[in-house]
Amino acid sequence: MTVRNAPPHPEAMLESLRGLGYTTATALADIIDNSIGADATEVDVQFHWDGPNSWIRVVDNGTGMNDAELETAMRLGAKDPRAGRHATDLGRFGMGLKTASFSQARRLTVASRRADQGTVCLRWDLDRLAEGIAGGWPLFEGPHPGSEGVVFPVEAMSHGTIVVWECMDRVVTQGFVAQDMIDLADAVERHLAMTFHRLFDGSGSLLVLRINGRKVQPWDPFMLGHPGKAMESTEMRLLNATGLNVQAHVLPHRDMLSALELERAAGPAGWTSQQGFYIYRNRRLLVAGGWLGLGERGRLWTRDEAHRLARIRLDIPNSADAEWKINILKSTASPPLRLRSQLQRIASDTRDRARTVFAHRGRLLPSAGGKAGGMPDLWDAVKTRKGTSYRISREHDLVASLLDRAGPLKPDMLALLRLVEESVPVQRIWLDTAEDRDTPSTGFTAAKEDDVRQPLSALFRALVIHSGLTEEEARERLLRTHPFERYPALVADLTLKDIPSK
Repeated sequence: MTVRNAPPHPEAMLESLRGLGYTTATALADIIDNSIGADATEVDVQFHWDGPNSWIRVVDNGTGMNDAELETAMRLGAKDPRAGRHATDLGRFGMGLKTASFSQARRLTVASRRADQGTVCLRWDLDRLAEGIAGGWPLFEGPHPGSEGVVFPVEAMSHGTIVVWECMDRVVTQGFVAQDMIDLADAVERHLAMTFHRLFDGSGSLLVLRINGRKVQPWDPFMLGHPGKAMESTEMRLLNATGLNVQAHVLPHRDMLSALELERAAGPAGWTSQQGFYIYRNRRLLVAGGWLGLGERGRLWTRDEAHRLARIRLDIPNSADAEWKINILKSTASPPLRLRSQLQRIASDTRDRARTVFAHRGRLLPSAGGKAGGMPDLWDAVKTRKGTSYRISREHDLVASLLDRAGPLKPDMLALLRLVEESVPVQRIWLDTAEDRDTPSTGFTAAKEDDVRQPLSALFRALVIHSGLTEEEARERLLRTHPFERYPALVADLTLKDIPSK
């Protein structure tokens, strides 16, 4: 059998690898993975603006590399993804340093030193590949002439590594200005705060990460310990899956969050996009949201408003990378067929709980009736074969009171209620919600107290006169009724003087 040797052309190969789909944020996360793998406890990322001569530098205090180790690290495909790895290893393909860097810059310089050893420095320069022997892959020693000062800090380090990106043609494009570099650094900070939050969150922090000297604060997708959360399950283990753990979370409704909490909990991509599974490997986030191609009744779940509060943490060991189809960008995953039914069940339960909280504005169940409970919901959802319709509850105390006192106007009032029910602008509401990426304002969120006082007084009168409650019982019920539970001072002021004489 005749065998031919067909090595790739270096220039064509590397230019192709530049299009894998990294963003600056995901590329830097790959570089930081290498720092963590080298036992670094501190990583500093610096964005330096100088027009077309701008650069980005990553400095870590890891163990560093000697000459042979650095040459291996700079070689493409240095690792066999099928080979066994240390349990804490965050890499797999042996490509991250190179592909991530080339996706942003044409020149990659890495300088490193081990404790009690000298500095070593190697450089890839995509504009000088033709200088190698035909078919070769030339690695240059030392920094590019004029760039010595960028890698100089390594000389003052006892051990560690510096990665430098220069000639950043995929970053500093036409029209890119200094403010864009500042905005880019902010976007990278948000991504890294999410990606590594479990590594520098709490007293047992494993990593200190800084961007331009500012310490990155972790972003917790799950709002752990928040008193308004509807669900924070115990950690579960899937059957027939060693080392795979799951924890389900339903976040608080927006009505139970401060403005700052609401903005922060939305995450880098916003509330709707951040729902779903969060897949971690060695506490490093790989996938931030999405439903992994799961669904029910032949339909795949999508990211929608009704389930925006559902987030599920899923930890997998790095030995499961191939089975979960983790891609080279560490951004997508597909659960094995044998685990899909278990994940589907957990996700379905979490989604149902999240939908209930979303629909009832933070209350897990509609308020219970009775003198000590709240009032019935004003709107009822009626499900039929033709779909779901929404009806104004005739059992609601104020509605029942008005109908009872309507006299000859009762038929007209019933006709008006029916017209309102058949005219709910469902399509418009969903369209506005999708465009604004937020839920419409309800529950008097934008109203002044005087605007709340009038319907509150009307309800108070209905409860006392029509429903026969005492003043104290009426106030207790209103304090358990949405949205008036948010106005305890107004409820406390309600007295007999609000009830006109017959």
